[in-house]
Amino acid sequence: MKFILKQKDPKSKARLGEITTSHGKIETPIFMPVATSGSVKGVHQNELNTDTKAQIILGNTYHLYLRPGLDIIKDAGGLHKFIGWEKPMLTDSGGYQVYSLSNTRKISEKGVKFQSHIDGSRHFFTPEYAIDIKRIIGADIIMAFDECTPYPCDYEYAKKSMHMTHRWLKRCCKRFEITNKKYNHTQSLFPIVQGSIYKDLRKESAEKIISYNQDGYAIGGLSVGEPHDLMYEMTEIVSNILPEEKPRYLMGVGTPSNLLENIALGIDMFDCVMPSRNARNGMLFTSEGTINIKNKKWKKDFSQIDPNGTSFVDKQYSRAYLRHLFTNNELLGKQIATLHNIRFYMWLMEESRKHLKSGTFTNWKNKMVKKLDNRI
Repeated sequence: MKFILKQKDPKSKARLGEITTSHGKIETPIFMPVATSGSVKGVHQNELNTDTKAQIILGNTYHLYLRPGLDIIKDAGGLHKFIGWEKPMLTDSGGYQVYSLSNTRKISEKGVKFQSHIDGSRHFFTPEYAIDIKRIIGADIIMAFDECTPYPCDYEYAKKSMHMTHRWLKRCCKRFEITNKKYNHTQSLFPIVQGSIYKDLRKESAEKIISYNQDGYAIGGLSVGEPHDLMYEMTEIVSNILPEEKPRYLMGVGTPSNLLENIALGIDMFDCVMPSRNARNGMLFTSEGTINIKNKKWKKDFSQIDPNGTSFVDKQYSRAYLRHLFTNNELLGKQIATLHNIRFYMWLMEESRKHLKSGTFTNWKNKMVKKLDNRI
């Protein structure tokens, strides 16, 4: 994997870059739609590619491990071939499931024991096995195994957890170095910064993970319930330490305004289930703010979903029609809404890159942030 830092914004820490993987190039800043089990719910791969213009998608290690399972993915020739996706792909660490399965897991120095949410079967992830799983899945970028601490989290627990994540990282790196790729493309391992909301821990963690000199670095343990200001504060601290010549990935973030504010702090890559999950519940993101398409006020609104929308669904369907589909619980309504939201996130990244190129990012960002959180 290669990363080229093309340009820096004169008024912020925002960056314009390009990542090259075996499956193609990624222009940064970039948002990655979440294909949890190998699919973005309600959207087929051709639409992801041609209409939303997604450059890279994210698969979930825990879910893919359970279903379809490693044997099927391996026999298919890797996840790219199994799902018919020819562009870059990233798989997460598995650490977020450690966080989310708090009632059915046990953490130790060796790894994590957990029960499947599907059938209650018991499983054990070590850092080494997590790397083996990701080798079989075959994503271009894979994440080191970590523990994602909750919010709130007391200092001593955050410190203990961070140090264990660092020890796990050492084991991940060693396993990654002594194992070979399974398919005809290279993989890159990204370590993850932890440390909850504590400045000294975040600094220590950032300094520790860069000592492993990997192809890129991620920031985890944020967007787990903490106030946005704290998220930005932690991101800024870490971004100031991470090397300029490597891509920076903020995991699990977030709202459109979160993305723009974190781009301004030097982040290059994002993922979040929000655009697709909110879409299925009728919440649409637009260039003028958010819309609850289920509201009666849209019953006779025959304008397009977003006046500035660039997706075919924006141009083809009206707000009134989309509301009608949701009122009748038609699957097409959720599909249109999902396509719209993902395309909007991609548009937001495209506009960010355009304004970074022209040197107008900060002024544009400040205007957009005021609009994006409006309820229309």
